[in-house]
Amino acid sequence: MTPRPDAQLNGRVAVVTGANTGIGRATATELARRGATVVLACRSEAKATPVITHIAGVTGNHRLSFLPLDLADLASVRAAAATLLESEEPVHLLVNNAGIAGQRGITADGFELAFGVNHLGHFLFTTLLLDRLVASAPVRVVNLSSVSHFDAKALDLDDVQHPTRSYVGLREYAVSKLCNVLFTQELASRYDPAVLSAFAVHPGQVASDVWRRIPAPVAAVYKRVARMKTNEEGSRSSVYAATAPDIEAESGSYYDQDCRRREVNPLATPELAAELWDRSAAWTAPA
Repeated sequence: MTPRPDAQLNGRVAVVTGANTGIGRATATELARRGATVVLACRSEAKATPVITHIAGVTGNHRLSFLPLDLADLASVRAAAATLLESEEPVHLLVNNAGIAGQRGITADGFELAFGVNHLGHFLFTTLLLDRLVASAPVRVVNLSSVSHFDAKALDLDDVQHPTRSYVGLREYAVSKLCNVLFTQELASRYDPAVLSAFAVHPGQVASDVWRRIPAPVAAVYKRVARMKTNEEGSRSSVYAATAPDIEAESGSYYDQDCRRREVNPLATPELAAELWDRSAAWTAPA
């Protein structure tokens, strides 16, 4: 099968983080099906290569490439952004999909693991690409958040440079997903939506690899009480935010699993969003 000549995304370049598995893989496949050139930004070339082959086979679109990116290592993030910028290719869609949940630890740069991967790595990757994104306008940035962001009770930015404290990291995961919403809001506030629009999305409860390291007893209970979606179902909100026509005026919004615009955690104020941006910029500034 080949993309239709009138495919919606012909001539558009999309970058999807964490695109070798789960929701990211489903998102990359659908964007390729719609005609986009897709860059799969992920850690392992060995794991990404067969996915690229599969996507090309099911979509007929061979405009696919791998970009090495480890969001837990800011040096890797800088190298990935530099590779994209050196290519001088436009970037019309950036889907910040990659993430971790139910894991404990600390990043290479000394940040709590969920905060470092789910927020700070994507913050740096996006901000390093901003000039290219603006030059490619109109562009969209989609940040994969979660309904779990409502579980965050506070965001203490003086307390993110330490290993994960909670038993399975779900408290820290909720905070990182709140950060995704805050980052989206602040990014949207800084740009004319006709140039750059940004959206946060909830995929639903998805049986994806994001949960692969959660302790087995906790995972068993979680799967019994949650109706887990497929990765394809979970990708719908990301694809909607990336491609739906005439939603630029809603830039900064959060969409639920049914692609409906929803209110967010009351903690997500403009003041906190601006503070998170400023602190993140300082943390990721060149030494």
